Amino acid sequence: MLKLEACRIENGSFTLSADIQIAQGSRCAVIGPSGSGKSTLLEAIAGFRGLSAGRITWQGNDMSDQPPGQRPVAMLFQDGNLFPHLTAAQNVGLGLRPVARLTASEKQTVDTALARVGLEGMGARKPAELSGGQQSRVALARALVQRRAILLLDEPFAALGPALKADMLDLVADLVNETGATLLMVSHDPDDALRICGHAILVAGACAAPPVETKALLSNPPPELRDYLG
Repeated sequence: MLKLEACRIENGSFTLSADIQIAQGSRCAVIGPSGSGKSTLLEAIAGFRGLSAGRITWQGNDMSDQPPGQRPVAMLFQDGNLFPHLTAAQNVGLGLRPVARLTASEKQTVDTALARVGLEGMGARKPAELSGGQQSRVALARALVQRRAILLLDEPFAALGPALKADMLDLVADLVNETGATLLMVSHDPDDALRICGHAILVAGACAAPPVETKALLSNPPPELRDYLG
């Protein structure tokens, strides 16, 4: 269970409140108007943004003061966050060992992850030699090798076309099913949320609401979400 207990998360002059529980293995969309604090919520869970009150626990263990690298969390950002001077394999390898050379076993883990996301044989290519979709797959492979219990997606596929984005979402769903990871995915597209997330967290009015069924939320959205969706 992932719990945010009476949390206050500050981002400049904006403060987001969250008091929610997310069951292990859940797939939750994080939905709300632009600027409502969706990314702020994920950044707090990942450890990139501190709390001014409350605590965050995973399986009963308080991780509020743990740095990002020590949390059971992998996060994919909107830009993929790949290093242009490194190959695809080296970028994925950063998920295992940020500084030192990889062992033979770790290199095999990287190759396996690349193959799993459909990039077998492309490990020597640099990001500029890959399409946008392939770059997204490299970023996903890097998250995969970390084998973290919680996967956070901050719209890493937003720049992809509809068909390719759907393929990536299906791949994410397959991977979290295989690993049992808990997924939180920021989404501005209701179809994306419905595609792979059974539950959704509404972020609006400076507050993150407890998860509810995605279909129920989108079939009868509250006014702030209805105004946003149009």
